[in-house]
Amino acid sequence: MNTWPRSACYPPATSRKCREPRRIGAWLGLIAGLRVAAVVASTNLPPEGKSMSKVLPPPQTKGTVSVEESLARRRSVRKFRADALTAEQIGQLLWAAQGVTEPQRGLRTAPSAGATFPLETYAVTSEGVFRYQPQLHALAEIRRGDVRADLGRAALEQAWMRTAPLIVVLAAVPERTTRRYGTRGTMYVHMEAGHAAQNVHLQAVALGLDSVPVGAFRDAEVAEVLGLPKGQVPLYLVPVGRAAP
Repeated sequence: MNTWPRSACYPPATSRKCREPRRIGAWLGLIAGLRVAAVVASTNLPPEGKSMSKVLPPPQTKGTVSVEESLARRRSVRKFRADALTAEQIGQLLWAAQGVTEPQRGLRTAPSAGATFPLETYAVTSEGVFRYQPQLHALAEIRRGDVRADLGRAALEQAWMRTAPLIVVLAAVPERTTRRYGTRGTMYVHMEAGHAAQNVHLQAVALGLDSVPVGAFRDAEVAEVLGLPKGQVPLYLVPVGRAAP
């Protein structure tokens, strides 16, 4: 059945009336393009940059260790074996920190004031520094090479950090929250970092791993070691691995 509107011309002609549907189509195409661009921008990657991301194994939402067991067994460990963690373990820890649990609204594992999501999560391993992309559950390489020793020095000479196979770094863009809540938003950002870090500590226990909270460091040096962009500030370091004897 021919559903071409009577007000349009078929076949297309050159009159203004017949060109109108083309103009409408062009505007609709432009709007669709802007929506696609907005989705791409939300991942903080250019379109071609997506191929540079390493997608992590899907996170697990059921385990064999209860929350109560994780709470009872969690202890701070500062001496780690050098064994590297698997991609599954790294992905699960990062998902626990900031993974997306409600895709339609982009809600995450840790509560965020007004869903402003100020946190940026990084994974530091012997291979380099990687930014976690919650929407893609993927890692984007930020800096290649082992910077753990430099990170330990920036953390007030805590040299033992160089042996931790993974250091989860929670940084923040405070302005995402303070532009809505004013100066009180700073407190909300710090609260959110605490929520995310506790998720990492408990997830580590559930995976048979150990962790320790690190808050003593020189902010500017840590930012330089990690290659953080302007406007991001480091808030929390969480070395994770297996306890050494």
